[in-house]
Amino acid sequence: MKEVYFITHNKHKYSEASEIAKNYKMSVKWVNIEYEEIQANDLEDIALASCKKLIQIKPELKKKHIFVEDAGLFIECLNGFPGPYSAYIFQTIGNEGILDLMKNEENRAAYFKSVIAFFANGKIKLFVGKTNGTIFTEKRGTKGFGFDPIFLPTDEGLTFAEMSLTTKNLYSHRQKSLREMFTSLTAFENNKIFGE
Repeated sequence: MKEVYFITHNKHKYSEASEIAKNYKMSVKWVNIEYEEIQANDLEDIALASCKKLIQIKPELKKKHIFVEDAGLFIECLNGFPGPYSAYIFQTIGNEGILDLMKNEENRAAYFKSVIAFFANGKIKLFVGKTNGTIFTEKRGTKGFGFDPIFLPTDEGLTFAEMSLTTKNLYSHRQKSLREMFTSLTAFENNKIFGE
């Protein structure tokens, strides 16, 4: 397997995946298809449901190796908010809204989580990545997207938005789930799971 298809609206996510795939001598193709995500409390449920829905509405995808990814920012003092609703919350209140909610908070612990649902030969497998960190007191950096300007990975002095794509791909939650997926796909014993 040398080629997989990433179904996402987000070109930044595609860029991250495409860059990491090179390390595994694989190619990621970008597929932009309109579909509605379910509302759920778990990223795993959302990614799995999205993958199943895409196969139903686009039967031709059953012949390909495809994956979808859902991610969220989970903030400890906000009881895990915004979590699986991160995209909607970013669109409505943005980084500034999160910083306002945490204005007087000393506990700024948070983590980013990424869940990939990968489909091949009639089967779906999940891959998960998580990066711990803190919410910074202000926005820093212009790279990346979403909540990157306010997220500081543990033991790092830069926010995700201050990092180059190459550097972010050393720390991010998404690179962890992607590497787990690509490693699985290139390992012989795991490829048998997908009937290859």
